[in-house]
Amino acid sequence: MEHAKRKIRRSVLGWFILILLGCLYLFFIYKGVLWFNMPTERKYPVRGVDASHYQGDMDWNVIANQNIRFVFLKATEGSGTIDDCFHRNLENAREAGLYAGAYHFFSFDSAAETQAENYCSVVPVLEDALPPVIDLELYRSENLPDVETVRESLRILLAKFQETYHKQPIIYTTKECWERYLNGTDLTYTLWIRSIFTKPSECHEPKWMFWQYNPRGKLDGYEGQEVWIDLNVFNGTEEEFETYFRTGTLPQ
Repeated sequence: MEHAKRKIRRSVLGWFILILLGCLYLFFIYKGVLWFNMPTERKYPVRGVDASHYQGDMDWNVIANQNIRFVFLKATEGSGTIDDCFHRNLENAREAGLYAGAYHFFSFDSAAETQAENYCSVVPVLEDALPPVIDLELYRSENLPDVETVRESLRILLAKFQETYHKQPIIYTTKECWERYLNGTDLTYTLWIRSIFTKPSECHEPKWMFWQYNPRGKLDGYEGQEVWIDLNVFNGTEEEFETYFRTGTLPQ
């Protein structure tokens, strides 16, 4: 009988420890200390963030000193929205020595031509900037546009961005959105994939070049209504990143 009681106590203690560890893990995730993906700096030494007005005033020198090398800043959305922190962030990030670029949040509800005009009227042509980015994600679950409509809009945006900035544009997207709109297309772009639970699949075409692995990162250096910041890595070495930045040539 006593043996059975000890066995029960050990079982209860074991479950208690597991629950406690689970609660601590969730607590550290909430605090931004841990995440489901924690890509190592050894394998992914080139690390960056993406940001917008939600992060408020940003001290880019402080951010850069936390092993951050690049930043993508929200510039525009749809055909008429401009991020009111973009120009200040771009200037200050560049002064802090960061590799900086700008992204456009793609709208399913406005014409590609006017979306391209919005972005190109806001984002300056800078030789030493990262390529332009189209942020393609499913921001609603109903009344999604058909695949060919979205692909045609992307063709217009990609062509306009390539013509204006003379660099192959980047498309940021999720696995779900890539499978719906990009898989099997003839579109030419660099892939930036969001994958918060696992490493991105290597079967993507083109090969992914940037990975947003954590949308709930915590860094020093900003004070805004959003306490989190998106964390990203480049899929290559520091030397490959320098080559990509200078020439637009992707590591093989």
